[in-house]
Amino acid sequence: MLRSKSFEKRGTMDTDNKHPGIKSVGWALVQASRLHRSRTGDKLSELGLFAGQEQVLQALNNAGPMTMGELAAILRVRPPTASKTVSRLSSLKLVERHTEPGDARVVRVKLTKEGKRKAAAIDALWEEVEGELLQGFDNKDRKRLRKLLRKAAKNLAGLTGADQTGFEADDEVDGLEAAGEPELAATA
Repeated sequence: MLRSKSFEKRGTMDTDNKHPGIKSVGWALVQASRLHRSRTGDKLSELGLFAGQEQVLQALNNAGPMTMGELAAILRVRPPTASKTVSRLSSLKLVERHTEPGDARVVRVKLTKEGKRKAAAIDALWEEVEGELLQGFDNKDRKRLRKLLRKAAKNLAGLTGADQTGFEADDEVDGLEAAGEPELAATA
């Protein structure tokens, strides 16, 4: 049976067949993001988690117990999206919900002991994938890329009505690094 050249090259980049957006920053960002999410997803599956769940565990590990609205704001998602993820993590016994004393309408979410262990494993996983992502970048390149991505995200947040806070300048993040945060963990 005869096979065409395009069939034989499937799965590899054919240099004669480039995407029309190859010179677009947005296209490059989407490709890097997609590949990062895939790599992170592979690593998370080893922990029994799916992409997105780690962000909830990291947020709770960093900030402590919080309401669903606070969690949704940190993650830049709608409260129902955060609630759905929390429900799944609760069934895995990684988080638990508690009503606020004096106001049963307010529910706070917090990590369980197992959730704290998973969060520590996630931190190590993120640092590993970040190292892979930025292999060959010096610290100046890393800082500049982080700064540019924050600026781009803030631009889009303003246009979409999303919260524009949390896109602090590198010098503010560098202050965190000086306080003991590793260079790789200080990404946007």
